[in-house]
Amino acid sequence: MANFFTDTPQFKHYLDHPLMKRIVELRERNYIDKNTYDYAPLDFEDALDSYEKVLEVVGEICGEIIEPNAEEVDKTGPTLHNGRVQYAPQTQENLDALVKAELMGMTFPRRYGGLNFSMVPYMMSAEIVSRADASFQNIWMLQDCGETIYEFGSEEQKNKYLPRIIKGETMSMDLTEPDAGSDLQSVMLKATYNEAEDQWYLNGVKRFITNGDSHIHLVLARSEEGTKDARGLSLFIYDKNNGGVTVRRIENKMGIKGAPTCELVFKNAKAELVGSRRLGLIKYVMSLMNGARLGIMAQSVGISEAAYREAYNYAIERRQFGKAIIEFPAVYEMIANIRAKTDASRSLLYETCRFVDMYKTLEDISRERKLTPEERKELKYYSRLADAFTPLGKAMSSEFANQNAYDAVQVHGGSGYMKDYKCERLYRDARITNIYEGTTQLQVVAAIRHVTTGTYLQRIKEYETMSVIPELEPLKRSLSRMTQMYEKQVGILTSKKDEEYFDFHARRLVESAGHIIMGYLLLQDANRNPQLFRRSAEVYIHYGQVEVIKNYNFVTKSRMEDIGYYKPVILTE
Repeated sequence: MANFFTDTPQFKHYLDHPLMKRIVELRERNYIDKNTYDYAPLDFEDALDSYEKVLEVVGEICGEIIEPNAEEVDKTGPTLHNGRVQYAPQTQENLDALVKAELMGMTFPRRYGGLNFSMVPYMMSAEIVSRADASFQNIWMLQDCGETIYEFGSEEQKNKYLPRIIKGETMSMDLTEPDAGSDLQSVMLKATYNEAEDQWYLNGVKRFITNGDSHIHLVLARSEEGTKDARGLSLFIYDKNNGGVTVRRIENKMGIKGAPTCELVFKNAKAELVGSRRLGLIKYVMSLMNGARLGIMAQSVGISEAAYREAYNYAIERRQFGKAIIEFPAVYEMIANIRAKTDASRSLLYETCRFVDMYKTLEDISRERKLTPEERKELKYYSRLADAFTPLGKAMSSEFANQNAYDAVQVHGGSGYMKDYKCERLYRDARITNIYEGTTQLQVVAAIRHVTTGTYLQRIKEYETMSVIPELEPLKRSLSRMTQMYEKQVGILTSKKDEEYFDFHARRLVESAGHIIMGYLLLQDANRNPQLFRRSAEVYIHYGQVEVIKNYNFVTKSRMEDIGYYKPVILTE
């Protein structure tokens, strides 16, 4: 039987990371739930065993149900009937299988019916689902919106909605509007409070809403009349059971066709305020978006893994000129690069997950008791790293997913252009990953301040202190030289004291930091498990070195006046 967890040994490697014990101990509050819930772990080993058993179930469902359904889901897609969305039958089958296996609300506390899992195994589930069908991940993964309700909602809201999510009700995040794409502070959907009824009402239109006909919606709306910026926006819960929202149309997309992307019309739709007014975008949606970006990282890695397997298996079987095409250097180089980029993306994903786990759990504990000085220090440290690594990871992994899907099609040649092969769908599905939840350009905007404040460099210096086996010392020296080039790039650009010039080169700085960090993470992996990661470490660090040198040469040979050649010439009559 196909199992997308057991056939990927990298998962157990990351579950066994040294920081996981600390994460689980914090998450489980030193295993206090064992006295209340018979399925709560007794100790760290028991918790890991639970993670693996659940991931095996996810892996089996993905290998036996979701992946075999993916082709038909892509062909059929959802349909619209009288303002309501109907999933493709196979999509509903996928959802029913995961609900029956009690795999919704994995990270929610047990008092609401959840499994209280850490972010690491949860994102492993998301990666596995994405490998099977990236479009279905966009339905299943939106349960993560429940984390926002858990963090910022009232106790009444938590008790009302979290158990429903766990039982299988779906969610959506209704942010974007026709005139507000990435610029969310321009959102104008109106929220009006009726004092006599003690009730909020929503009116307006939302666009590009993934899984837009879900049961439970998180809606960004303008609650403060006369405002036009972020300070006038609040976050609301809309319950489909109350009516007031219709689906105007399902967007006709390039890929991820199984997940309905909808245009919604709100007409006096009843809603509940989440938290405090005016903090909708500034606080709540920023937290929601960071969680979503982590999910896109997992989706990107899943697509990359699928692309590697499709390319490798085809190259083994396809014969040209008397031998399998994988024997040709031009082909095996491509496949090795897909493998290395996938492994590098996965390593960055779970490093970021660990940072998120640490600071989110400590924040949760702080709502229960006063943190110790050491815990407060940890919270500050990991919060900063999570803030830095999330946009970096989303940018790098989504760009790699696109590159890997492209190369998988290339390995297939003309066959890859045909819908007969899975890689054609992977190519279409991958394209959205570096667009939604903030384009790569916007991830660079979020990441660049961690270049200037030194967050990335500080972490790189921490990676540098690790000792490695002698065989890996040349790779470590290569990373050290790459770091020197990175530091010089930053120094050259900051010394100019020109904001536009710095912004022009921002992508090159972020990419260089990303290559070095991913290189060090793979080096760590190879040091712990050479058999599993050595080849990818060698390939990726060589690739990253070439990219850093390219960026270094571009920056050092660039002049401030050169950017004038890149600016558009706007013709006027």
